[in-house]
Amino acid sequence: MNIQSNKWQINRRQALRGIGATIALPLLDCMRPAMAAVAEKAGKVEPSAPKRSVFLYIPNGVNTLTWQIQKAGADYEMPLSMKALEKHRANFTPISGLHHPMVLGKHHNCDKVWLTGANVPADGGPFRNTVSADQLIAETQGPATRFPSLELAVTGHSLGWTQEGIQLPVERSTQAIFNRLFGVEKDSKEVIQQRLNRRGSILDLVIEDAREMARKVGSNDQTKLDEYLTAVRELEVRTERAKSWLDVPKPKIEDGLSGQLTRKVDMKQAGEYYRLFYDLMLLALQTDSTRVITCMLGSESHGLAIPEIGVVQTRHELSHHNGDPEQLRRLTETDTFLVEQFSYFLDRLSDIQESGRPLLDTTQVLWGSGMCYGHSHGNANLPLLLAGGRSLGFKHGSHVDFNLPKIGKYDVSDALAHYKLCGRPVDENARLSNLLLTMSHAVGVQTDRFNDSVRTLSEVL
Repeated sequence: MNIQSNKWQINRRQALRGIGATIALPLLDCMRPAMAAVAEKAGKVEPSAPKRSVFLYIPNGVNTLTWQIQKAGADYEMPLSMKALEKHRANFTPISGLHHPMVLGKHHNCDKVWLTGANVPADGGPFRNTVSADQLIAETQGPATRFPSLELAVTGHSLGWTQEGIQLPVERSTQAIFNRLFGVEKDSKEVIQQRLNRRGSILDLVIEDAREMARKVGSNDQTKLDEYLTAVRELEVRTERAKSWLDVPKPKIEDGLSGQLTRKVDMKQAGEYYRLFYDLMLLALQTDSTRVITCMLGSESHGLAIPEIGVVQTRHELSHHNGDPEQLRRLTETDTFLVEQFSYFLDRLSDIQESGRPLLDTTQVLWGSGMCYGHSHGNANLPLLLAGGRSLGFKHGSHVDFNLPKIGKYDVSDALAHYKLCGRPVDENARLSNLLLTMSHAVGVQTDRFNDSVRTLSEVL
């Protein structure tokens, strides 16, 4: 039916109704304005032994003039920005030269597509994301844990996207993260059970009303309504999942540790604030509350300033330095700071023993950005560090460089050469999706391809 004829217009407050049940509708075309409302799709896959994945995003790339490693292989010299990782040399791999072909030049979506590689229309048209690698992994590893995945952010939004291309909600409050992982429910188990039962029973009660509506609206709205009802049905699956965990007590932790993790931290104390996030992630993994975590360590537009090291500008401000040497120096200092916090996380993962091996061995961690160099908005030659996961098959200790030896040894004093590296890939087939496919395989995801991947990366296996 053509909705432009105005024969089928409904109020935005209209809902699907059944006997004793009401479900709000998504915003359809015939409500104007058009918006689709869908929710996450949870997979049902057999659980596996603990295989963990953490994805950490830094905003606005790095100062490539002081970041770029000059030599491939095991005997590379670690640049100043990475010196804090020297003690972890055997457990991580710096990777140069990867990019997202379908995202090249579209810097405003670098963070959104870092884990998806979705195509961003060159003409600025409507953008629809695709599923992120973390959520593919959560479909395989998630059913074994209370939380299929955790989406966190120091500032910014979630890195996780569902199969329908819907961005997952994000948690930024360390107190809320702690309560979610270890807090006691304020309601009794019986009250929670009743609430879950009521939520689940609504779904079937309104289905006839939904089918009647679908026959009357336009094709676009039919698609949206179908997506919405699919999402509601998936909520039933998630509801059943929540029920199954009611009788499983949340992990117990020491009172002293509880106080430490719920302490108030001023965001001006950036180092402590980042380490608090890392401590919460560590405990989530250690207690097997989840096996998949994403964390945005700062948004592209509102990355934290770091006054404790004398940097009062955000990373976005610093990245647009116009060649100012003082700004460049501060940008390198923030790179160094963020690497130091990452090194702290690897310290903790290495210290925790599980079945006679460090937690780091069963945890693959990707740290990096969807932008290479913020000043030029270049997003080839992405800064990426892959750590951990030895028990998952990864080998470390070398610099893997898809820029070399094709262009020879580059000179860090030649800024233009570096801008070119950031602006276009040396190897078109050196794709970040190849790495995401490799990481997915490492934790049991059965797929031959991830987005525009062309192969797995044997260089890190």
